[in-house]
Amino acid sequence: MNRKGIVSAALAVTTIAALALSGCGSSTGSSGSSDDKTIVVAASPTPHAEILNNAVKPLVEKDGYKLEVKEFTDYVQPNTATEEGEVDANYFQHKPYLDDFNKEKGTHLVSVAAVHFEPFGLYPGKTKSLDKLGNGATVAVPNDATNEARALLLLQDAGLIKLKDPKDINATPKDITSNPKNLQFKELEAAVVPTVLQDVDIAALNGNYAIQAKFDPEKDALVTEKVGGLAAKTYANILVVKEGNENTAKTKELKKALTSSEVKDYINKNYKGAVVPVF
Repeated sequence: MNRKGIVSAALAVTTIAALALSGCGSSTGSSGSSDDKTIVVAASPTPHAEILNNAVKPLVEKDGYKLEVKEFTDYVQPNTATEEGEVDANYFQHKPYLDDFNKEKGTHLVSVAAVHFEPFGLYPGKTKSLDKLGNGATVAVPNDATNEARALLLLQDAGLIKLKDPKDINATPKDITSNPKNLQFKELEAAVVPTVLQDVDIAALNGNYAIQAKFDPEKDALVTEKVGGLAAKTYANILVVKEGNENTAKTKELKKALTSSEVKDYINKNYKGAVVPVF
């Protein structure tokens, strides 16, 4: 091959390599492409997915986006999917749970908006009222650190136990200083608690799981957290993304829709106190 041919061949190879690299660079994840208009959100079925599908979806569609909601019935997979980039965001948890999850799992997830509060409640299992609880009665509680503490604080408010620090949002059964009814605690994954109601005397349920279990929180709860109290401020359910995605176009669009007056009206109309907007 003469010198001119060698130069031409080299230029051709360089051009092909540049095009290949350009093609690789444009193939980004769901959060990175500027022309990607599909927002994928992991959420609990009730009320989170309902709010997203019925109130948020029409709002983002008006702005040219498509909303895809992936439903999960546990409190682990939505965060894992967000960390791994399988979804753009998740909507199911409160800040103390997120902080604890990040610490335990080494994930890098951040809150970008507080949306609503679900009053935590004690619900009847085999025993239908608190004054009929017998000695050694069994109480089902979530086994994750934040929600178990929340359950203990509620039991304390109901006068059933006393804690070393009455305002400790990190309390565990080891912090109980008084338990006159000798309550026995059945610690379970939050999603499992509603499934054992027939086997326990009472259960401490997150608002979404109470609704899924066909309870009416206003009528059926034996005791609930007070709206406007410490719990409402501490345990607001949040919109979460992976660190670094706080200011993407999709995150901004989702945040705008979730904290809109339309969503507030939808929550107030459909959940009647079981879910309370905080924005």
